[in-house]
Amino acid sequence: MRGLSAAVCGRRGKWVVLVIWLLVAAGAGVLGGRLEEVQRNDPASFLPAEAESTLVQNAQRASAAGDRVPAIVVYERRPVAEAAADAERFAGLEGVAGQVSPPVPAPGGGAVQVVVPLDGSDYDVLTAAVDRIREITGDRAYVTGPAGQSADAIEVFGSIDATLLAATSAVVVLVLLVTYRSPLLWLIPFFAAGVALACSRAGNYLLAEYADLTVSGQSGGILLVLVFGIATDYALLLVARYREELAVHEDRHEAMDLALRRAAPAIAASAATVVAGLCCLLVADQNATRGLGPVCAVGVVCALAAMLTLLPALLVVFPRGVFWPKVPVYGGAAEGGSGLWDRVGRVIARRPRVVWIGTAAVLGAMALTLPLTTVGPLAEADAYRTAPESVRGAEVLDRSFGTGQEGSLLVLAPSGEAGRVTSAVAADPGVERIGDRGAGGGQVLLRGTLKDAPDSPAAYETVERLREIPGALIGGTAAVNLDGKLSSERDLRVIVPLILGVVLVILVILLRALVAPLLLMATVVLSFAAALGVSGLVFTELFGFAAVDTGVPLLAFVFLVAVGVDYNIFLITRIREEAAGRGTREAALVGLSATGGVITSAGVVLAATFAVLGVLPLVVLAELGFVVAFGVLLDTFVVRSVLLTALTLDVGRWMWWPDRGLTRERGSAAGAVRGTVRSTSGP
Repeated sequence: MRGLSAAVCGRRGKWVVLVIWLLVAAGAGVLGGRLEEVQRNDPASFLPAEAESTLVQNAQRASAAGDRVPAIVVYERRPVAEAAADAERFAGLEGVAGQVSPPVPAPGGGAVQVVVPLDGSDYDVLTAAVDRIREITGDRAYVTGPAGQSADAIEVFGSIDATLLAATSAVVVLVLLVTYRSPLLWLIPFFAAGVALACSRAGNYLLAEYADLTVSGQSGGILLVLVFGIATDYALLLVARYREELAVHEDRHEAMDLALRRAAPAIAASAATVVAGLCCLLVADQNATRGLGPVCAVGVVCALAAMLTLLPALLVVFPRGVFWPKVPVYGGAAEGGSGLWDRVGRVIARRPRVVWIGTAAVLGAMALTLPLTTVGPLAEADAYRTAPESVRGAEVLDRSFGTGQEGSLLVLAPSGEAGRVTSAVAADPGVERIGDRGAGGGQVLLRGTLKDAPDSPAAYETVERLREIPGALIGGTAAVNLDGKLSSERDLRVIVPLILGVVLVILVILLRALVAPLLLMATVVLSFAAALGVSGLVFTELFGFAAVDTGVPLLAFVFLVAVGVDYNIFLITRIREEAAGRGTREAALVGLSATGGVITSAGVVLAATFAVLGVLPLVVLAELGFVVAFGVLLDTFVVRSVLLTALTLDVGRWMWWPDRGLTRERGSAAGAVRGTVRSTSGP
C-alpha cells in the first residue's frame, strides 16, 4: 500500500495518474454512451432460458408464423367505421406481421377493438410500430395488449438513466455541500464519482456486447445510484482522514500518503464484501437478476479504483484552500472524534446490556411486521405509479370485453398429439378459446385466450393446470408472469443463504475471529427484517401499493446486507485496531467516536441516493429505493452506533475469540466513560 499511495499522490505521480484517468474517462464516455443500445427491456428476456414460457417463445420465433405479438387497439365510444378506417392504415405499417383483424364491437356496445399482430423478433421494430399506431389513433383510442405493454415498459426503462442522473446529481451535490460547507471541495469527489460512473457504464457495455451480459434499464438505474452513493461514501472517508493528517503534516503530499495508507484497507475490504455479495447473484435463475450482479460489481470496482487513485491525485493538486472556509491549519488541533458520539458512547457504556437488549427488542418488534407484509408479483395495472396508455387501455378492455386477452395463452405440442392437447386445453375452465395453429419442426403452436387477466392469480392457476397435460408446453403472457414469479421465489431461497455464508467467511478472514462476525451478521439480518417489515406496511397502508414486488426482498437483502456490513466493517476494524493497546471496551468507544461522524454522513449519502429511485414511475424501483434507504438509515443510526457498540461493550474481549492475544486483554471502559474519548485516527 505504501508504494501505491506514493505513486498516486507524489509530486510527479499525481500528474501521471490524472493524465491516465483523463484518457480513460474520454474513452469510457464514448463507450458508456452506447449502454442503452445493448439494454434488453422486454419482459421475456428477464427469464431463464429453460423456463417453459421461454421455450415456447423460442419455438414461436422459429415457427412459420414467426414471433407475433398482438397490439390491441381499443376505441371507447367511437363508431365502428372509424376503427375500420384505422385498421386499413394499420395493415400498411412496417412491423405488422399478419392480417389485421376487422373491428370487433363489445357485446354491450360502447367499445371496439382491433387486433394488430406485430413482429416481436425485434423490439425496436415493435416499439416503433406501436408508436406509429398511436400516432394514427391519437387520443381516439388506447394501444394495449402484449405489444402495447412491452412498448410502454421499454419506454419507461429507456428514460430511467436521464431522470436518475439529474436527480442523483442534485442529491449528491446537496449532501456534499452540507457536509463540507465549502463552495469548492464538493466538486472534487463529485467529479471523481462521475468518472467512476462513466467507466462502469463503459465496462458494462463491453460485457453486454461481447459477453452476453443481460443489462436492463432497471439494472442501469440501480448501477447509477449505487456508484454515486458508494463512491461518495468512500470519498467522505478518505477526505475526513486527509483533513486530519493536514493538521499534523505541513506537506499535503505526505498528509495524503498517510491518509491513503490508513483509510484504503478498510475501504478496499468493504468494497470486496459488496462485490462478493453481488457476485452471488450469478446463481440466480432470472437473467435480469443474474445480470445485475456483475453490472453493479463493475460499478463498485470502478468506484473503488477512482476513489483510491483519481480522488487522492485531485486533492493534492489543489492547495489547502480548497477546504475554505474551514481550512485545516498545520499544527492546529486535529479533528478527531465527535462530541456527539462521545456522549452517545458514554450513555451506552453505563448499561450496555440493557441498551443492546432494548435495541434488539425494538428491532425485533419491527421485524414482527414482516408476516403482515404482502409480497407477490404486481399486476400490470399496479406496476406503475401513474398508469401508462397500455394500462388504461387494458382497463377499458376488461370492462367492455372481459378479462381475456389476446396472446395470454400459447401452447406448444408435438404434431402427432395436437388434437389430444387441443381438446385437453379447451376443456380447462380457465381457457376461453384455443386455435390458430402454426406448424414447423414437428411441433404445433396453438394460440388461445385465458378467461382471466394474464397477471392474475386465477390465470396463474390455469397455467399450472395446463402444464400438467402430457406433451404440452405452456407459454404466453400469463406463463411469462408466472415463470417470473417462480424464478424470483427460487432465487430468494437460494441466494439469501449463499450471501450470508460468503459475507460471514469474509468477515472471519478480515477480523480473524468468530464471535464478532456472527454478531455482525445477526445485527444486519435483524436490521433487514425490520426495514422490510415496516416498509411493507408503509407501501400498502400509506402509499397504496398493491404489494411488495416479488423481486424487491432479494435485491434489498443484497444491498442492505452487503452495504450494511460495510459500515460495520469501518467501525469494527477500527475497534480491533485499538483493542490491543486499550482493551476492547475502551476501544469500542474510541471507534465510535472516531468513525461516528463520517460513517453517519456516508450512510445519509447512500440512503439519499437510493431514495432517488422514488422519482421513477415504476413501483418496483420506488419500493427498492425506499427499503434500502430506510434500511441504511436504520443500520447507520441504530445498529452500528447503538446495538453493535453496546454488544461490543458487553461481550468485551470475547468478541475476538478464538484470537488468544486479544481475548487475554483486560481493558475497561471505565476511564472512557468518565472522560471524553478522542482519537486522531480515522476509520
